[in-house]
Amino acid sequence: MRPPKVVAGAALTAALALVALPGLAGSRTPSSARAIEAASFHEVTISANRDEAPRIATLDPSLRSDGYLGVTATLIEPGLSVEEPAKPEVRQPVTGASSVLRPAKQVLTGGATFYDNGTTAMRLPRGTRVVICGDGGCIERVVNDYGPQKPSRIVDLYRPDFFAICGCPWHAGNTQVTVYVY
Repeated sequence: MRPPKVVAGAALTAALALVALPGLAGSRTPSSARAIEAASFHEVTISANRDEAPRIATLDPSLRSDGYLGVTATLIEPGLSVEEPAKPEVRQPVTGASSVLRPAKQVLTGGATFYDNGTTAMRLPRGTRVVICGDGGCIERVVNDYGPQKPSRIVDLYRPDFFAICGCPWHAGNTQVTVYVY
């Protein structure tokens, strides 16, 4: 059997908690809705000439969206033929008479895609030097990620690298490449 002082103290603590907590937690009844005083508002006068329409400042270019249509933008009707942009130019390194390329240890041919991870992903050990060639040219990279997951692809490239070797329009998602493993 518990001492009566302990039971009384526990009951008193519970009663105080029930009374004090709702007030502390903000469970008071909401105040009645009041009208907003007219003095809270200020009159604003905008003067405009009939000859000159009011102008709105243009947005800062950094705030524009990627699909912003400028004054010089041209819209193309669906179904009409669109002129493909020229293939990107890929600069090849200048080689002297004394430079000799070693033969590749392995040559792979297959699909390549891009992703925005900033890496070159292949199912090869990290640090492997590869030369990836496509219709637009060749680039030399070092494998620094593992992938791709789909067996139909042999390499996942960083988006700028993909379009440097692809030679395809911006909306393409994959291309065929030849990879020389060194």
